[in-house]
Amino acid sequence: MAIRAPRGTTRTAKGWPQEAALRMLMNNLDPDVAERPDDLVVYGGTGRAARDWPSYHAIVRELGDLADDETLLVQSGRPVGVFRTHEWAPRVLLANSNLVGDWATWPEFRRLENLGLTMYGQMTAGSWIYIGTQGILQGTYETFAAVAAKRFGGSLAGTLTLTAGCGGMGGAQPLAVTMNGGVCLIVDVDPARLRRRVQTRYLDQVASGLDEAVTLALAAKKERRAVSIGVAGNAAAVFPELLRRGVEIDVVTDQTSAHDPLSYVPLGDPAGLSPEEHTERARASMAAHVAAMVGFQDAGAEVFDYGNSIRGEAQLGGYERAFDFPGFVPAYIRPLFCEGKGPFRWAALSGDPADIAATDRAVLDLFPENESLARWIALAGERVAFQGLPARICWLGYGERDRAGVRFNEMVASGEVSAPIVIGRDHLDCGSVASPYRETEAMRDGSDAIADWPLLNALLNTASGASWVSLHHGGGVGIGRSLHAGQVCVADGTALAGEKIRRVLTNDPGMGVIRHVDAGYPEAASVAAERGIKIPMAAS
Repeated sequence: MAIRAPRGTTRTAKGWPQEAALRMLMNNLDPDVAERPDDLVVYGGTGRAARDWPSYHAIVRELGDLADDETLLVQSGRPVGVFRTHEWAPRVLLANSNLVGDWATWPEFRRLENLGLTMYGQMTAGSWIYIGTQGILQGTYETFAAVAAKRFGGSLAGTLTLTAGCGGMGGAQPLAVTMNGGVCLIVDVDPARLRRRVQTRYLDQVASGLDEAVTLALAAKKERRAVSIGVAGNAAAVFPELLRRGVEIDVVTDQTSAHDPLSYVPLGDPAGLSPEEHTERARASMAAHVAAMVGFQDAGAEVFDYGNSIRGEAQLGGYERAFDFPGFVPAYIRPLFCEGKGPFRWAALSGDPADIAATDRAVLDLFPENESLARWIALAGERVAFQGLPARICWLGYGERDRAGVRFNEMVASGEVSAPIVIGRDHLDCGSVASPYRETEAMRDGSDAIADWPLLNALLNTASGASWVSLHHGGGVGIGRSLHAGQVCVADGTALAGEKIRRVLTNDPGMGVIRHVDAGYPEAASVAAERGIKIPMAAS
C-alpha cells in the first residue's frame, strides 16, 4: 500500500513536532517522492528512511505516543529507546551509518547492513526532510549561475551542458541549466528515470537516440533556446563518443550514483557479477567516464565534479588525471558558505500549495533587496512541480534564516497559513559537514578532513532547541568520505516554537561562519565582525 503523509490540521500525535516528524517520514516514502518506496529507499542509490518495515512501523507507533518532554532515539533507521528529557530537547535524535574510522569502508558497511545492523541514510533520506528533486534544485541552480557568472557573462544562453544521472539528485540538473538560460543534454542508463523527470517537469524531452539528442541540442544552442534533452545510455560510453565526435560542449559535470560503485552501472552486462567484480568493473567504467570529462576540459570546456566521488573512484580505477578538474564547492560555492549561506527548505503540513505561495511572498517581503532570491522564487513558483507535501527551498544566510523562520511561525499563529510549517535543510550546508571530496575540498588551511565541525553542529542544534537532529556518515560521497549533520524545526505558531526557531536558525548558519573563520577565510572573518559573532581566538 502506498504511504502518503496526512494533510490538514488534525493530528494523531501528542504535539506538532511529533506530528511533523511522522508526516515527513511518511512524505519521504510517498511514491511521488521516493525512488523505491517498497524498499524504503528514498534517493541516492540505497538511501533509506528506515532500516526495515518492522522498524518503520515501530517508529510510526512511537511518534504517535511520544510526549512533549520525551525524545525518541533512532539508530540507523531503527528506534532503540525513548527517554524523558524536556520540552526544549529535540523530539527525535537520529544517527545513521556511523562507523569507527578503520571500519568505515563499503565492504564492511555492507557486511553489517546484511546482518541487519545498520542502513545507509544518505543525507535527507534518513533524517526525514527530503522534499523530492526540488531539495537539490536551488543549490544546482546556484552552481550553474556561478558557472555562468565566471565563464559566460552571467547567463548560460547559447551554451550546451553535458551531464549524466537523472535520479533523485541528478534530476535537478536539466531544470537548473534551463533556468540559467542554457541547453542541457543529460544521459541516464534508465529510460524510466528520464520519463519520470519529464512528467515532473524537470526535463523537457527525451530523444530517441544519441544522434537525435545531439541534433536537438546543437540546434537549441545555436538559437539560444533554453531546453533540456535526455538520452538513454551509459555515460561511460556516451561521454567518450561525444568527445570523439567533437561535439561543441561548453560545460561538463556528472551526478551519477558514483559514490557507491554497486549503484553505478558499468559497461557491459553486470548481471551475475559478485560485489567485488561489479566494483572493479564500475571503477574501470568511471575511469573512462572521467577521462572523457578531462578530454572536454582539455578542449576548453568548463568541467567540474558535482560531489559524487566520481574522481576518487576513477582514480581507484586506474585513471591518473582524475583530479585534474575541481569540485563544485571550491570552484563556485565557498564564498557563499563564508557568509553562512546555504539551503533553507520548508514544507507545508497542510498539504495546501496556497501555504507555500504565502510563504514565498513572505520571503520576498523580508528580503526585497535580494534580486537573485526574487528571481529564484519566481522561477520556482512557475516551473517546479511539488512532490508529496508542497515545499520550497531557497538559499539564505546568517541573519536571514532566523528572520524567515520566525515570520513563518507568526503566519501559523495568525492563520495566514492553514497548518504548521516544517523548516529544515540539506546536510550540504556551510557548517554542518566534513567532506573532503565535496563541501570541505581544498580548505584554505588544509582542514578538509577535520570532522569535529558536524559533531559540534549537531550538539549545538540539540542544545538550541531543534525539533529533530541527525548525524550521518557517508552521504553524498560514500562510506568513509564524509560526516554531516542535519536539523529540523517546526513552526507551530506557539511562543515556544518561535524562541526555538530564533536560536536554532541563528546558531546553525553561524556554525558555517565560524568554521570558515577558523580556516582562515577573510570573507568569513568580515561577516563575523560585522554581525557580532563572537570568535574567541580573534580576541587573543
